[in-house]
Amino acid sequence: MAQELILIRITGEDRPGLTAGIMGILAQYDADIMDIGQADIHKTLSLGLLIRVDEQNSGPLMKNVLFKAAELGVNVRFFPVTDEDYNAWVGRQGKNRYILTVLGRRLSSKQLEAVTKVIAEQGLNIDSIRRLTGRPPLAENAEDPNATRNKACIEFSLRGTPRDRNVMQRELLKMSGKMAMDCSFQQDNMYRRMRRLICFDMDSTLIQAECIDELAARHGVGDKVAAITARAMRGEIDFKESFTERVALLKGLDVSVMQDIAEHLPITEGAERLMLVLKKYGYKIAILSGGFTFFGEYLQKKFGIDYVYANELEVGEDGKLTGRYVGDIVDGTRKAELLRLIAQVEKVDLAQTIAVGDGANDLPMLSLAGLGIAFHAKPRVVADAKQSINTIGLDGVLYFLGFKDSYLDV
Repeated sequence: MAQELILIRITGEDRPGLTAGIMGILAQYDADIMDIGQADIHKTLSLGLLIRVDEQNSGPLMKNVLFKAAELGVNVRFFPVTDEDYNAWVGRQGKNRYILTVLGRRLSSKQLEAVTKVIAEQGLNIDSIRRLTGRPPLAENAEDPNATRNKACIEFSLRGTPRDRNVMQRELLKMSGKMAMDCSFQQDNMYRRMRRLICFDMDSTLIQAECIDELAARHGVGDKVAAITARAMRGEIDFKESFTERVALLKGLDVSVMQDIAEHLPITEGAERLMLVLKKYGYKIAILSGGFTFFGEYLQKKFGIDYVYANELEVGEDGKLTGRYVGDIVDGTRKAELLRLIAQVEKVDLAQTIAVGDGANDLPMLSLAGLGIAFHAKPRVVADAKQSINTIGLDGVLYFLGFKDSYLDV
Protein backbone atom coordinates (compact mmCIF):
# COMPACT_ATOMS: atom_id res chain seq x y z
CA MET A 1 0.00 0.00 0.00
CA ALA A 2 1.31 3.48 -0.88
CA GLN A 3 2.51 5.64 1.99
CA GLU A 4 2.84 9.37 2.49
CA LEU A 5 5.41 11.47 4.33
CA ILE A 6 3.88 14.41 6.19
CA LEU A 7 5.59 17.10 8.25
CA ILE A 8 3.36 18.32 11.10
CA ARG A 9 4.16 21.62 12.82
CA ILE A 10 2.36 22.50 16.03
CA THR A 11 2.75 25.81 17.87
CA GLY A 12 1.00 27.42 20.78
CA GLU A 13 0.78 27.56 24.55
CA ASP A 14 2.28 24.46 26.11
CA ARG A 15 0.42 22.41 28.66
CA PRO A 16 0.73 18.96 30.21
CA GLY A 17 -0.61 16.20 27.99
CA LEU A 18 -0.44 18.11 24.70
CA THR A 19 2.16 15.88 23.06
CA ALA A 20 0.49 12.78 24.47
CA GLY A 21 -2.83 13.86 22.93
CA ILE A 22 -1.30 14.28 19.47
CA MET A 23 0.58 11.00 19.75
CA GLY A 24 -2.65 9.23 20.68
CA ILE A 25 -4.16 10.18 17.32
CA LEU A 26 -1.05 9.19 15.37
CA ALA A 27 -1.08 5.84 17.16
CA GLN A 28 -4.68 5.19 16.05
CA TYR A 29 -3.49 5.26 12.43
CA ASP A 30 -0.25 3.34 13.10
CA ALA A 31 1.91 6.24 11.86
CA ASP A 32 5.69 5.82 11.88
CA ILE A 33 7.66 8.66 13.51
CA MET A 34 10.52 9.41 11.12
CA ASP A 35 11.75 12.43 13.08
CA ILE A 36 10.63 14.52 16.04
CA GLY A 37 11.75 17.73 17.73
CA GLN A 38 10.23 19.90 20.43
CA ALA A 39 11.16 23.17 22.12
CA ASP A 40 9.42 25.05 24.90
CA ILE A 41 10.30 28.72 25.48
CA HIS A 42 8.36 30.54 28.19
CA LYS A 43 5.44 28.10 27.88
CA THR A 44 5.31 28.52 24.09
CA LEU A 45 5.55 25.14 22.38
CA SER A 46 7.06 24.37 18.98
CA LEU A 47 6.65 20.70 18.04
CA GLY A 48 7.72 19.19 14.74
CA LEU A 49 6.83 15.65 13.62
CA LEU A 50 7.79 13.93 10.39
CA ILE A 51 5.47 10.93 10.00
CA ARG A 52 4.91 8.16 7.49
CA VAL A 53 1.37 6.84 7.18
CA ASP A 54 -0.68 4.72 4.78
CA GLU A 55 -2.11 6.90 2.02
CA GLN A 56 -5.70 5.92 2.83
CA ASN A 57 -5.22 7.03 6.45
CA SER A 58 -3.55 10.39 5.84
CA GLY A 59 -6.80 12.35 5.36
CA PRO A 60 -8.55 11.06 8.51
CA LEU A 61 -5.35 11.42 10.52
CA MET A 62 -4.93 15.08 9.57
CA LYS A 63 -8.60 15.80 10.22
CA ASN A 64 -8.42 14.35 13.73
CA VAL A 65 -5.16 16.16 14.47
CA LEU A 66 -6.88 19.41 13.45
CA PHE A 67 -9.80 18.70 15.80
CA LYS A 68 -7.39 17.88 18.63
CA ALA A 69 -5.39 21.05 18.00
CA ALA A 70 -8.57 23.13 18.17
CA GLU A 71 -9.49 21.40 21.42
CA LEU A 72 -6.03 22.16 22.87
CA GLY A 73 -5.95 25.74 21.57
CA VAL A 74 -2.83 25.32 19.43
CA ASN A 75 -2.03 25.88 15.77
CA VAL A 76 -1.19 23.04 13.39
CA ARG A 77 0.08 22.97 9.80
CA PHE A 78 0.75 20.04 7.45
CA PHE A 79 3.39 19.85 4.74
CA PRO A 80 3.79 16.94 2.29
CA VAL A 81 7.37 15.68 1.96
CA THR A 82 8.57 13.92 -1.19
CA ASP A 83 10.92 10.95 -1.16
CA GLU A 84 13.54 13.14 -2.82
CA ASP A 85 13.26 15.78 -0.08
CA TYR A 86 13.49 13.11 2.60
CA ASN A 87 16.57 11.47 1.08
CA ALA A 88 18.27 14.86 0.70
CA TRP A 89 17.54 15.57 4.38
CA VAL A 90 19.00 12.20 5.41
CA GLY A 91 22.12 12.96 3.37
CA ARG A 92 22.62 16.25 5.20
CA GLN A 93 22.63 14.47 8.56
CA GLY A 94 26.00 12.93 7.73
CA LYS A 95 27.71 16.32 7.73
CA ASN A 96 30.06 17.42 10.47
CA ARG A 97 28.49 18.77 13.63
CA TYR A 98 29.88 21.53 15.83
CA ILE A 99 29.01 23.23 19.09
CA LEU A 100 29.44 26.99 19.39
CA THR A 101 29.20 28.18 23.00
CA VAL A 102 28.78 31.90 23.71
CA LEU A 103 29.50 33.21 27.23
CA GLY A 104 29.25 36.57 28.92
CA ARG A 105 27.96 38.45 31.95
CA ARG A 106 25.04 39.33 29.71
CA LEU A 107 24.22 38.46 26.11
CA SER A 108 22.47 40.98 23.89
CA SER A 109 20.90 40.87 20.45
CA LYS A 110 23.94 42.72 19.04
CA GLN A 111 26.28 40.02 20.29
CA LEU A 112 24.12 37.21 18.95
CA GLU A 113 23.67 39.03 15.65
CA ALA A 114 27.44 39.10 15.23
CA VAL A 115 27.78 35.41 16.14
CA THR A 116 24.98 34.21 13.87
CA LYS A 117 26.35 36.30 11.01
CA VAL A 118 29.66 34.44 11.25
CA ILE A 119 27.76 31.14 11.34
CA ALA A 120 25.89 32.07 8.15
CA GLU A 121 29.01 33.33 6.37
CA GLN A 122 30.69 29.98 7.04
CA GLY A 123 27.78 28.08 5.46
CA LEU A 124 26.76 26.34 8.69
CA ASN A 125 23.18 25.51 9.58
CA ILE A 126 21.82 26.02 13.11
CA ASP A 127 20.05 22.86 14.23
CA SER A 128 19.19 24.02 17.73
CA ILE A 129 19.83 26.77 20.27
CA ARG A 130 19.62 26.33 24.03
CA ARG A 131 20.41 28.43 27.06
CA LEU A 132 22.76 26.73 29.53
CA THR A 133 22.59 29.29 32.33
CA GLY A 134 19.60 30.14 34.51
CA ARG A 135 17.34 33.04 33.63
CA PRO A 136 18.73 36.49 34.53
CA PRO A 137 16.94 38.73 37.06
CA LEU A 138 14.80 41.52 35.63
CA ALA A 139 16.23 44.07 38.06
CA GLU A 140 19.74 44.28 39.41
CA ASN A 141 20.69 45.75 42.75
CA ALA A 142 23.97 47.62 42.31
CA GLU A 143 24.76 47.04 45.99
CA ASP A 144 24.34 43.27 45.65
CA PRO A 145 27.83 41.68 45.73
CA ASN A 146 26.60 39.04 43.30
CA ALA A 147 25.35 41.58 40.76
CA THR A 148 28.69 41.62 38.96
CA ARG A 149 28.78 37.81 38.95
CA ASN A 150 25.84 37.25 36.65
CA LYS A 151 26.56 34.95 33.73
CA ALA A 152 24.80 34.08 30.51
CA CYS A 153 25.55 31.21 28.16
CA ILE A 154 23.90 30.13 24.92
CA GLU A 155 24.87 26.99 23.01
CA PHE A 156 24.39 26.62 19.25
CA SER A 157 24.33 23.15 17.68
CA LEU A 158 25.60 23.54 14.11
CA ARG A 159 25.66 21.23 11.10
CA GLY A 160 27.97 21.42 8.09
CA THR A 161 31.61 22.18 7.38
CA PRO A 162 33.01 25.69 7.86
CA ARG A 163 34.30 27.26 4.65
CA ASP A 164 37.46 28.24 6.52
CA ARG A 165 37.71 27.21 10.17
CA ASN A 166 40.80 29.36 10.82
CA VAL A 167 39.03 32.45 9.51
CA MET A 168 36.00 31.59 11.63
CA GLN A 169 38.16 31.24 14.76
CA ARG A 170 39.80 34.61 14.07
CA GLU A 171 36.45 36.32 13.57
CA LEU A 172 35.05 34.87 16.78
CA LEU A 173 38.20 35.88 18.68
CA LYS A 174 38.06 39.43 17.32
CA MET A 175 34.38 39.76 18.25
CA SER A 176 34.99 38.36 21.71
CA GLY A 177 37.53 41.06 22.48
CA LYS A 178 35.31 43.87 21.19
CA MET A 179 31.94 42.73 22.52
CA ALA A 180 32.64 41.40 26.04
CA MET A 181 31.86 37.76 25.33
CA ASP A 182 33.67 34.46 24.90
CA CYS A 183 33.13 31.97 22.09
CA SER A 184 34.11 28.31 22.05
CA PHE A 185 33.92 26.41 18.76
CA GLN A 186 34.27 22.62 19.12
CA GLN A 187 33.54 19.63 16.96
CA ASP A 188 30.59 17.75 18.43
CA ASN A 189 31.88 14.21 18.77
CA MET A 190 31.96 11.50 21.43
CA TYR A 191 35.25 12.79 22.87
CA ARG A 192 33.64 16.15 23.63
CA ARG A 193 30.84 14.36 25.48
CA MET A 194 33.25 12.14 27.43
CA ARG A 195 35.96 14.40 28.87
CA ARG A 196 37.59 12.70 31.85
CA LEU A 197 40.77 14.53 32.90
CA ILE A 198 41.24 18.25 33.57
CA CYS A 199 44.59 19.90 34.33
CA PHE A 200 44.85 23.38 35.84
CA ASP A 201 47.59 25.91 36.15
CA MET A 202 47.52 27.31 39.68
CA ASP A 203 48.78 30.89 39.97
CA SER A 204 46.38 33.39 38.35
CA THR A 205 44.11 30.49 37.35
CA LEU A 206 42.85 28.58 40.39
CA ILE A 207 44.00 31.42 42.62
CA GLN A 208 44.17 35.15 41.93
CA ALA A 209 47.78 35.53 43.02
CA GLU A 210 51.34 34.66 42.03
CA CYS A 211 52.74 32.76 45.00
CA ILE A 212 56.36 33.73 44.39
CA ASP A 213 55.34 37.40 44.46
CA GLU A 214 53.49 36.86 47.73
CA LEU A 215 56.52 35.16 49.28
CA ALA A 216 58.86 37.85 48.00
CA ALA A 217 56.66 40.63 49.39
CA ARG A 218 56.65 38.99 52.85
CA HIS A 219 60.44 38.65 52.71
CA GLY A 220 61.00 42.25 51.61
CA VAL A 221 62.40 41.38 48.18
CA GLY A 222 59.32 42.04 46.08
CA ASP A 223 61.00 44.67 43.89
CA LYS A 224 64.00 42.45 43.18
CA VAL A 225 61.83 39.49 42.19
CA ALA A 226 59.68 41.74 39.98
CA ALA A 227 62.80 43.02 38.21
CA ILE A 228 63.93 39.47 37.40
CA THR A 229 60.44 38.60 36.16
CA ALA A 230 60.53 41.66 33.86
CA ARG A 231 63.90 40.58 32.44
CA ALA A 232 62.52 37.13 31.70
CA MET A 233 59.47 38.60 29.98
CA ARG A 234 61.79 40.71 27.79
CA GLY A 235 63.63 37.54 26.79
CA GLU A 236 66.90 38.54 28.44
CA ILE A 237 67.01 35.33 30.51
CA ASP A 238 65.16 32.03 30.18
CA PHE A 239 62.58 30.64 32.58
CA LYS A 240 64.96 28.28 34.39
CA GLU A 241 67.52 31.02 35.05
CA SER A 242 64.90 33.51 36.20
CA PHE A 243 63.24 30.92 38.43
CA THR A 244 66.56 30.01 40.05
CA GLU A 245 67.40 33.66 40.72
CA ARG A 246 64.01 34.43 42.21
CA VAL A 247 63.99 31.38 44.48
CA ALA A 248 67.48 32.33 45.73
CA LEU A 249 66.06 35.64 46.96
CA LEU A 250 63.67 33.75 49.25
CA LYS A 251 66.50 32.34 51.36
CA GLY A 252 65.81 32.67 55.11
CA LEU A 253 62.02 32.99 54.84
CA ASP A 254 60.26 31.02 57.59
CA VAL A 255 57.94 28.21 56.45
CA SER A 256 55.19 29.53 58.76
CA VAL A 257 54.82 32.46 56.36
CA MET A 258 53.94 30.00 53.60
CA GLN A 259 51.18 28.51 55.74
CA ASP A 260 49.71 31.94 56.43
CA ILE A 261 49.76 32.81 52.71
CA ALA A 262 48.12 29.47 51.85
CA GLU A 263 45.29 30.04 54.31
CA HIS A 264 44.53 33.42 52.74
CA LEU A 265 44.87 32.56 49.06
CA PRO A 266 42.29 34.45 46.97
CA ILE A 267 40.38 31.65 45.25
CA THR A 268 39.25 32.52 41.73
CA GLU A 269 35.57 33.24 41.17
CA GLY A 270 33.73 30.06 40.22
CA ALA A 271 36.56 27.71 41.24
CA GLU A 272 34.71 26.12 44.16
CA ARG A 273 31.58 25.47 42.11
CA LEU A 274 33.65 24.06 39.27
CA MET A 275 35.54 21.68 41.58
CA LEU A 276 32.34 20.44 43.24
CA VAL A 277 30.78 19.61 39.86
CA LEU A 278 33.91 17.98 38.45
CA LYS A 279 34.31 15.76 41.51
CA LYS A 280 30.61 14.87 41.54
CA TYR A 281 30.73 13.73 37.92
CA GLY A 282 33.91 11.71 38.25
CA TYR A 283 36.53 13.86 36.55
CA LYS A 284 40.17 13.36 37.46
CA ILE A 285 41.70 16.72 38.42
CA ALA A 286 45.35 17.79 38.36
CA ILE A 287 47.32 20.92 39.20
CA LEU A 288 50.31 21.37 36.88
CA SER A 289 52.01 24.52 38.09
CA GLY A 290 55.20 26.49 37.75
CA GLY A 291 54.43 27.61 41.31
CA PHE A 292 55.13 25.68 44.48
CA THR A 293 53.97 22.32 45.80
CA PHE A 294 53.23 23.75 49.27
CA PHE A 295 50.33 25.80 47.88
CA GLY A 296 49.27 23.15 45.39
CA GLU A 297 48.96 20.57 48.17
CA TYR A 298 46.95 23.03 50.24
CA LEU A 299 44.47 23.34 47.36
CA GLN A 300 44.57 19.58 46.88
CA LYS A 301 43.27 19.05 50.42
CA LYS A 302 40.71 21.83 50.07
CA PHE A 303 39.17 20.57 46.81
CA GLY A 304 40.04 16.86 46.71
CA ILE A 305 42.36 17.24 43.72
CA ASP A 306 43.87 13.98 42.46
CA TYR A 307 47.33 15.09 41.27
CA VAL A 308 49.68 17.96 42.09
CA TYR A 309 52.90 18.64 40.22
CA ALA A 310 54.73 21.88 40.99
CA ASN A 311 58.14 23.09 42.17
CA GLU A 312 59.47 21.98 45.54
CA LEU A 313 61.20 24.59 47.69
CA GLU A 314 64.00 23.25 49.85
CA VAL A 315 63.54 23.80 53.60
CA GLY A 316 66.46 23.69 56.01
CA GLU A 317 66.53 22.05 59.43
CA ASP A 318 65.85 25.46 60.95
CA GLY A 319 62.45 25.60 59.21
CA LYS A 320 63.53 28.31 56.77
CA LEU A 321 63.85 28.31 53.00
CA THR A 322 67.38 27.63 51.74
CA GLY A 323 66.96 29.60 48.53
CA ARG A 324 67.12 26.39 46.47
CA TYR A 325 64.58 24.05 44.92
CA VAL A 326 64.41 20.26 44.81
CA GLY A 327 64.04 18.22 41.60
CA ASP A 328 63.23 19.37 38.07
CA ILE A 329 61.54 22.66 37.32
CA VAL A 330 57.94 22.38 36.12
CA ASP A 331 58.01 24.56 33.02
CA GLY A 332 55.78 24.58 29.94
CA THR A 333 57.36 21.50 28.38
CA ARG A 334 57.11 19.57 31.64
CA LYS A 335 53.42 20.50 32.02
CA ALA A 336 52.63 18.94 28.64
CA GLU A 337 54.66 15.83 29.53
CA LEU A 338 52.77 15.48 32.81
CA LEU A 339 49.38 15.86 31.14
CA ARG A 340 50.30 13.06 28.75
CA LEU A 341 51.61 10.89 31.60
CA ILE A 342 48.52 11.31 33.79
CA ALA A 343 46.28 10.54 30.81
CA GLN A 344 48.20 7.29 30.28
CA VAL A 345 47.96 6.37 33.96
CA GLU A 346 44.21 7.06 34.00
CA LYS A 347 43.75 5.32 30.62
CA VAL A 348 42.23 8.46 29.13
CA ASP A 349 42.61 9.42 25.47
CA LEU A 350 44.25 12.82 25.00
CA ALA A 351 41.11 13.90 23.14
CA GLN A 352 39.24 13.48 26.45
CA THR A 353 41.55 15.84 28.35
CA ILE A 354 41.12 19.51 29.25
CA ALA A 355 43.81 22.02 30.19
CA VAL A 356 43.20 25.47 31.70
CA GLY A 357 45.84 28.15 32.19
CA ASP A 358 46.72 31.80 31.74
CA GLY A 359 50.41 32.02 30.85
CA ALA A 360 52.74 31.38 27.93
CA ASN A 361 54.18 28.41 29.82
CA ASP A 362 50.70 26.85 29.71
CA LEU A 363 50.55 26.86 25.91
CA PRO A 364 52.20 23.43 25.43
CA MET A 365 49.57 21.70 27.57
CA LEU A 366 46.74 23.82 26.14
CA SER A 367 47.79 22.73 22.65
CA LEU A 368 48.13 19.07 23.62
CA ALA A 369 44.81 18.71 25.44
CA GLY A 370 41.61 17.83 23.63
CA LEU A 371 40.20 21.12 24.94
CA GLY A 372 42.68 23.86 25.83
CA ILE A 373 41.18 26.92 27.55
CA ALA A 374 43.04 30.18 28.15
CA PHE A 375 41.60 31.74 31.31
CA HIS A 376 41.80 35.55 31.63
CA ALA A 377 45.05 35.27 29.72
CA LYS A 378 47.25 37.59 27.69
CA PRO A 379 46.26 38.13 24.01
CA ARG A 380 49.02 35.89 22.68
CA VAL A 381 47.88 32.99 24.87
CA VAL A 382 44.22 33.56 23.97
CA ALA A 383 45.01 33.52 20.25
CA ASP A 384 47.06 30.33 20.41
CA ALA A 385 44.70 28.46 22.74
CA LYS A 386 41.64 28.90 20.44
CA GLN A 387 39.24 28.51 23.38
CA SER A 388 39.21 31.21 26.04
CA ILE A 389 37.27 32.58 28.99
CA ASN A 390 37.77 36.26 29.76
CA THR A 391 34.35 37.52 30.82
CA ILE A 392 33.23 35.30 33.72
CA GLY A 393 34.66 33.05 36.43
CA LEU A 394 36.31 29.65 36.29
CA ASP A 395 32.97 27.81 36.35
CA GLY A 396 32.58 29.00 32.76
CA VAL A 397 34.52 25.83 31.93
CA LEU A 398 31.35 23.87 32.78
CA TYR A 399 29.47 25.46 29.88
CA PHE A 400 32.23 24.60 27.42
CA LEU A 401 31.69 21.00 28.58
CA GLY A 402 27.94 21.27 27.91
CA PHE A 403 26.70 21.42 31.50
CA LYS A 404 23.37 23.18 32.04
CA ASP A 405 22.56 25.07 35.25
CA SER A 406 19.23 23.28 35.61
CA TYR A 407 21.09 19.93 35.78
CA LEU A 408 23.31 21.11 38.63
CA ASP A 409 22.48 21.60 42.28
CA VAL A 410 25.58 23.67 43.10
